[in-house]
Amino acid sequence: MSWRDHIHTDPNVCHGQACIKGTRIPVSVVLDNLAAGLAEDEIIRSYPALTKAAIRGAAAYAAELARERILELPGRNAA
Repeated sequence: MSWRDHIHTDPNVCHGQACIKGTRIPVSVVLDNLAAGLAEDEIIRSYPALTKAAIRGAAAYAAELARERILELPGRNAA
């Protein structure tokens, strides 16, 4: 499964934010729900247009973004 099968950007939809294909549900909303500890089924109850595959696609998209950029983390001391 590729996240590209589930994630779409369009400047005319949600100001160009990454969204789940065929919806106006931003990837960030899906990720916020996952970070809050909601299970896939709970998220789908709140957003019936989602599928489990789309939720996993959002997580895969976030993982790829995290690999592409390194951020300095707080509390990390230089030696």
